[in-house]
Amino acid sequence: MTQLEAARKGIITEEMKKSALSEGVEPEHIRKGVEEGVIIITKNLLHRSINGLAVGKGLRTKVNANIGSSQDHVDVKEEIEKLKAAIEAGADAVMDLSTGGDLNGIRRAIMDESSVPIGTVPVYQAAYDARKKGKSFVELEGDEIFDSIETHATDGVDFVTVHCGVTQKSVERIKKEGRIMGIVSRGGALTAEWMKFNKKENPLFEDFPRLLKIAKKYDLVLSLGDGLRPGCLADATDRGQVQELIILGELAKSASEEGVQVMIEGPGHVPMDQIEANVLLQKRLCNGAPFYVLGPLVTDIAPGYDHITSAIGGAIAASAGADFLCYVTPSEHLRLPTIEDVKEGVIASRIAAHAGDIAKKAKGAMEADIRLAKARKAMDWDGQIRLSIDPKRARSLRDTSPPEDSDVCTMCGSLCAIKIQG
Repeated sequence: MTQLEAARKGIITEEMKKSALSEGVEPEHIRKGVEEGVIIITKNLLHRSINGLAVGKGLRTKVNANIGSSQDHVDVKEEIEKLKAAIEAGADAVMDLSTGGDLNGIRRAIMDESSVPIGTVPVYQAAYDARKKGKSFVELEGDEIFDSIETHATDGVDFVTVHCGVTQKSVERIKKEGRIMGIVSRGGALTAEWMKFNKKENPLFEDFPRLLKIAKKYDLVLSLGDGLRPGCLADATDRGQVQELIILGELAKSASEEGVQVMIEGPGHVPMDQIEANVLLQKRLCNGAPFYVLGPLVTDIAPGYDHITSAIGGAIAASAGADFLCYVTPSEHLRLPTIEDVKEGVIASRIAAHAGDIAKKAKGAMEADIRLAKARKAMDWDGQIRLSIDPKRARSLRDTSPPEDSDVCTMCGSLCAIKIQG
């Protein structure tokens, strides 16, 4: 029985109880949200070593970190260290986006080490398996793509990105639109090329019931991917993106009817003045399903600082109702992220999520800031550091301040406004 099926029968599962305790809400709030499709619980039936993660309406905004090898750099130990760094920094979930090396081995090693839900993009596995067979991705049969999804499900993966909305119709809209960047999603581009080569419809769209059957068997959350997301500000909120979103809303309804949990992925690169509209559009077209956004990045001119541009967009998105933020690291658009990049990305995204939670009055969000403010007023430096989002960094910066006057910092010294007021 899936979490959604249980919720519809009025059953409060153990995962719902644990999620409610973590969120500081009543278990019935979680059950009702799952029943309505506005909350999901990411926990594969086979992934028994983790607690389920509740994502959605009325809950704390969650943060995901992406890790994984590339064809140019494969180091399993390094990916495990990235996993640990992400979890230590406060990531709520991690996605393994590996495209190089032994994908099965890397994914299973990450699964073994993780204490949080794991997501994947099985189409990468399909592309990898095609190479091993000496053929191109476009030469794969639809069955082989579904086989990759089931392989990930049987390994206990908790949620998968599937690009079901990349269809003949939505891709045609992209062509007519005349984008600068075209299709920037790897999964979206692979799917579009497969359709073009085979002159067939996307099998994940055409045989969506088969996908639902797999997901239902394992209570695998389907993250309906934004394969046509904008790759630059000028392409944001265009007809292709909206066409895909309309399709995803229809598929989300079909999934719900079959007892399968879904969330919807969103852009991407979006100007600040369009972010709220994007969230409202998704919620309206997808019946309030949880919204999982990459960033969004609010400018294209900051390579090296895209964790900052995405944190700005993430805060706006979260305040408007986005439920799940996928982090962006300083390495975005430039290279594979390092362990330190992973930490920087998670912290930046957590700041964005928390700022959004304050705006939408998530339980406990403002109280956390009040506690720190009171410690700051009392000039309780240890308290400020302990209550901060990154105590290690705060401590390291504080420890560089000369010890002559432990009551103040080197910014204000004896002119400290708090000290002056006594």
